[in-house]
Amino acid sequence: MLFSLSPGSLLAVAGVLRGPERREPTPAEDWRRAVVDVVIPASRHQHSIVHCLSSLLSQTRPPRRVVLVDDGGSDRDHTAQIAREFAIANGMDLVVIERLWSIGRTPTIKRQARELDCDVEFILDGDTVLESPDYIERCVRELYQGVGIASVGGLRLPMRARHRRRWADSEPFRRWVGGDDYRDPYLQGGAEGFARWIADGYRESAALFSQGFVQRGQMALLGGVAHPAGGAVAYRRRYLKDLFDRYEPHHGEDMSAVPEIFIGLALDHEGYRHVQLTDLRARSLEAAPEHLPRQLRENTMAFLQCCRAFDALLRTPFQQPRQWWRRRQARRQIANGTRPEQRRVVEAYRQPFGARLTHQQGRPIGWALVLAMFDRLAFPAMLLLFAAAASWTGLLAAVAIEMLGWLGVLMIVSRGERMAMLGKGLIAAPLRYPAACVELYSLLGFIGRSPVSVVQEHRH
Repeated sequence: MLFSLSPGSLLAVAGVLRGPERREPTPAEDWRRAVVDVVIPASRHQHSIVHCLSSLLSQTRPPRRVVLVDDGGSDRDHTAQIAREFAIANGMDLVVIERLWSIGRTPTIKRQARELDCDVEFILDGDTVLESPDYIERCVRELYQGVGIASVGGLRLPMRARHRRRWADSEPFRRWVGGDDYRDPYLQGGAEGFARWIADGYRESAALFSQGFVQRGQMALLGGVAHPAGGAVAYRRRYLKDLFDRYEPHHGEDMSAVPEIFIGLALDHEGYRHVQLTDLRARSLEAAPEHLPRQLRENTMAFLQCCRAFDALLRTPFQQPRQWWRRRQARRQIANGTRPEQRRVVEAYRQPFGARLTHQQGRPIGWALVLAMFDRLAFPAMLLLFAAAASWTGLLAAVAIEMLGWLGVLMIVSRGERMAMLGKGLIAAPLRYPAACVELYSLLGFIGRSPVSVVQEHRH
């Protein structure tokens, strides 16, 4: 959970005001020649897989191949069967893989990275639709702007009822339905539908704040984000394959409960970057409202586990003074003629590759990770201290100021629907602080435990 009164938000303000580095990209490869395969890890997505496949057919850059991996195991539903029926009805080239037992999302991504021969492995969740028709095209084009870019994605937002209706009315969807009536089980009314609407409003406002504002500032200052948002991300397949070959012997088959975080930080550790395009949007069907606390805890624990695995990134702020001094000495030697000037890399935000250099000097994105860790701890702890001291005036003042900043940012980043987002932000406000307490509890519990116990819990 990110707050408007936090160091991470101040870093984002500095980045947004400064703007991105202006340098003409000089790609070494032509993005138009890149071979793109879409991999859809699916597990019990029978009520969303047609929406997902329909959005692929509307893309301006169609993939060469679509591979659907049904990983439901013995509990799988009719996802694979429905996907085949849709592909036949629309003449879609679809490869379906059905697993007799579930192996997990991370091993699925790993196996396809090794088995496919494409240049770009586009990971699309089975409950996600590509709202922007040029989503794949823009991601692939940005991916090839420099060799240091490992992944590209857009904003990932919750899928609301109106979005599901839109895709259910699309031409590919209607061809699959034929003359039959389609009743969407997720279009619920009453108390259950209202609870889902509130939870999705909270998720949407939180996603816009973190992805549309905080990570936008990180993009400008640091050249990338810590890890992709997931759901719809284009990766360089070769980078993924090398990553799994390197880390599988040490971390096992299932590396994290949230693979995007592990993959993101592992690539950060090697010196690659993750780019986020804020004008591209994907929509994902979120879990039921009662699963929100568990989802928050899983995401927090996965983030903390990956930070522990790649702790060299978190040591970046402590490496900076020494690196500043070395650069200063190098400039003096070049000016005195005692040292030849090194070749300058033209690519924007380019940094040397290799885990050894990460241990020696850190990475710029390490600042974002350190501030994210601090943000999860500082503001909720301050509110709890106010409450423990019975300083209700200070507590209300802090909450009011933070809420004004939060709503102001939401209105700025939600172009075209500012008043609607203001209403969603106000309605979802009561969920923000309990959610922050869940993250704080997870963080404090993680700090007090040994690495062995954390790994054992994750594996079981």
